[in-house]
Amino acid sequence: MPAIVGAVQINSIGGGGVFHIGDVFAISPYSVAKTFAGAGSFNTGDGLHIYNQYSNTNTNDHDIADSNVVGNV
Repeated sequence: MPAIVGAVQINSIGGGGVFHIGDVFAISPYSVAKTFAGAGSFNTGDGLHIYNQYSNTNTNDHDIADSNVVGNV
């Protein structure tokens, strides 16, 4: 069903984001990211107590390409 849209202001869109107005069957944004984090990096909550005596994050990656998105458009 067609939509009537007034003024639109876009401040920013991320690298893997999609902005679309109107009819669409499927939207498939694609992006690839690799995240390295040590022990206790993604913990959230109130009153959280974390004790990591020794934390080592191995970031050595000898692959040439991990996740290719070429040709997936």
